[in-house]
Amino acid sequence: MDYVLNLILIIIVAIFVNNVVLAQFLGICPFLGVSKKVDTASGMGMAVTAVLVVATIVTYLIQVYVLNAFGLEYLQTIAFILVIAALVQMIEIILKKTMPALYQALGVFLPLITTNCCILGVAILVIQKDYDLLEGIIYALSTGLGFLLAMVLFAGLREQLELVNVPKIFAGVPIALVTASLLAMAFMGFSGVDGGLKILFGLQ
Repeated sequence: MDYVLNLILIIIVAIFVNNVVLAQFLGICPFLGVSKKVDTASGMGMAVTAVLVVATIVTYLIQVYVLNAFGLEYLQTIAFILVIAALVQMIEIILKKTMPALYQALGVFLPLITTNCCILGVAILVIQKDYDLLEGIIYALSTGLGFLLAMVLFAGLREQLELVNVPKIFAGVPIALVTASLLAMAFMGFSGVDGGLKILFGLQ
C-alpha cells in the first residue's frame, strides 16, 4: 500500500510541486519557442512526454545492466546523451511519416528535443533518486505531463495576449517572459503540498 501511495505522491509532486519548467527551469527553450499556439504547444508537450518515458526506460536499463555492471558509471552522461539523440531521431522520423502537419509546425524545435535539458535531467534524476524501473517510468510520465500542462497553459495565455493591446515596449518576448514569471509564481502555491501529503499518507 505504501508503494502505491508513494507512486501517487511522485505523480502529484512531478506535475505540480516540482514542475520541470516552472519550478526546476528545465526545457525553457521549447517552452518559450513553441508556445505561441495551443495546438503546437500540446504537440510538443506530447512529443517530449513520449521521449521522456522511452528515454527513461532505456537509460535505466543501460545504467543498471551496463554501466553499473561493468563499473562504467562515469560514462553515464555521455551514454545518456547518445541514447536520447537516437530516440529523438526515431521520433522525428515517425512524426514525419504519420503526422506531417505537426512535424512541419514543430519545425526546428523537434530536433532541439535532443538538447532539451529536461530529457537528460529526468534520466539522471531517476538514477540519483534511486527509483526502481516502475517509479522511474511514473516519474518520467508525470514530468512529461507537467511539461505538457505548463506548455498548454502558457500557450493559452499567449493566445489571449494576442487579443490585448499590449504596450509596444512589452510586445513579443518581454510580455511572454512576464507571463511565464507570473505562471511560475502561481505554481509556487503548490509548494509544501508534498510534505502535507507525506504526513497524510503516513510516509513521513
